[in-house]
Order: sequence, then structure tokens, then C-alpha cells
Amino acid sequence: MEENKEVVEDIVMEESTVESVEETKSNAEEAETVEETEVVEEKIESEPKDKAAEYLERLQRLMAEFDNYRKRSEKEKKDMYDFAVGNTIQELLPLVDNFERALQVESSDKKFFDGVSMIYKQMMSILETLQVTVIPAVNETFNPNLHNAVFHIEDENVGENIIVEELQKGYLYKEKVVRHSMVKVAN
Repeated sequence: MEENKEVVEDIVMEESTVESVEETKSNAEEAETVEETEVVEEKIESEPKDKAAEYLERLQRLMAEFDNYRKRSEKEKKDMYDFAVGNTIQELLPLVDNFERALQVESSDKKFFDGVSMIYKQMMSILETLQVTVIPAVNETFNPNLHNAVFHIEDENVGENIIVEELQKGYLYKEKVVRHSMVKVAN
């Protein structure tokens, strides 16, 4: 009987060893599953953060591109407007020259002269509103960026490169030359 007892004890021991091995395996599998679950959870948690950061970066780039596009469009519109106004002014300047010539001629008809004078003043007022200014010339130093020298004279009473006569007025539109002044320069 003692032998049976020992055998039973051995069997019980073996069973408990098998159970503990199985339990250890089960615990190890659970630990692996927990670790895998944690890794998967980390991926799941980090994935939206990565996507959100990527989307945020893309949005910021798009906003910057749109802002640059808007600024470029506004500048192009302004440049186009200035170009159109500059060309229109350039086309009107011969008319202004003709009015100035008409005002230099003596007229026996006072009303006609006054009418031409009023039209000229109105045109000059409109040009002033558009920021068109006359380039100063007589007694100024010659500037090739503003003046076009068509005559040179030798005059010792006048300094070198001084404009002595303006043959045709020059005009600026917003500090940009629309037409150079035609001048006579002393050397």
C-alpha cells in the first residue's frame, strides 16, 4: 500500500508539474498576448497622431501656398492697372501738348481762349488725381533717367549739364517715367 501511496503521490506530483508547466505556458502566452496588445495599442494610438501631424503639415503648406497666390494675384492686378493707366496717360499727352500750344497763341476771341484754358485745367486736374506729375527741367541738372537731350549748346554763363530749355514736357506716373522731357543742355 505504501507503494501505491508513493505511486499516487508521484502521479499527483506529475499532474501538478504538468499543471504548473501548462500554467506557465498559459501565463507566457498571456504575457505575449499582453505585449502584442500593447504594441498594437501603441501603433493604434500613434497612427492617428502621425496622420494628424501629416494632415496639419499639409494644411499649413496649402494655406501658405494660397496666401502666396493671393498676394501674387493682388500684385499682378495692381501692376496691370498701373500699366493700363500708364498707357492711357501716354496716349493723352499729345492732347495735353496741343492744348498748351493753343494757350500760347494769342487769340482775339476771349471766350474761345477761356474755354480752351478751362479744358486744359480740367485735364491737368484729372492727371494730378491720377498721380501724374510734370518732370522739372529748366535750370535742373541733366538726368538721363528723366530727360532726353536733343540739343547741346556751349554757354559759359550756365554750368555744365544744366538744362537751359525744355522743348517738350516730361511726365511721371507714380514715380515711373511715362515720357522723358525733351531738353536743350549746356555743356
